[in-house]
Amino acid sequence: TFLQNHDQVGNRALGDRISATVSPDLLKVGSGLLLTSPFTPMLWMGEEWAASTPWQFFTSHPEPDLAASVRSGRKEEFAGHGWTTDEVPDPQDPQTFRRSKLDWSEVEHDGHAEMLEWYRRLLALRRQRPGLSDPRLHAVEVAYDEQARWLVVTRGTLRVAVNLAASRQAVPLDGMPVGVLLSSVPGFVYRTGGIELEPASIAIVELAAGPSGTA
Repeated sequence: TFLQNHDQVGNRALGDRISATVSPDLLKVGSGLLLTSPFTPMLWMGEEWAASTPWQFFTSHPEPDLAASVRSGRKEEFAGHGWTTDEVPDPQDPQTFRRSKLDWSEVEHDGHAEMLEWYRRLLALRRQRPGLSDPRLHAVEVAYDEQARWLVVTRGTLRVAVNLAASRQAVPLDGMPVGVLLSSVPGFVYRTGGIELEPASIAIVELAAGPSGTA
């Protein structure tokens, strides 16, 4: 399972990644849900540091007629989805390929380095706590409030709590928290029956085992 892949991004007119659409905070929420899910996660080509380079559809057809057909076909396809033809990159242009190469120097920049560290901590926690990679779907429960915009995923004694609202709010938990193993944004406060989270943030919370914190 994944947040994005080469087909999804490459088949957008501009080849823009999810990092060009959502905030870094929401990227952390998405990766947190991905890497605590019961499925095998796939990370795609620089996603772990929120690479800013696009992945644009590129070709190197030697046949002039085929190259022209692909070029015009791309423009016509995306014109039907609201893009102007001038916006659609020429797949035969070598610059389209060059723009799609990763810029590895980004890893050293603040925002990208912070995202990479977040992914590393998530992966380390997934390895340390087998409940986060347990593939048994019957052991997973999800509680949510669409209007309030919160979500809680049950993974054994752990709860993956998410606040998708635009303001800080309390997210209910079905037990007594004994600690927060990882959070995307500081400033959380937890108590029996809930955790207060900043907007667009995620926290992995451990509950006490027993009747109020089911294992």
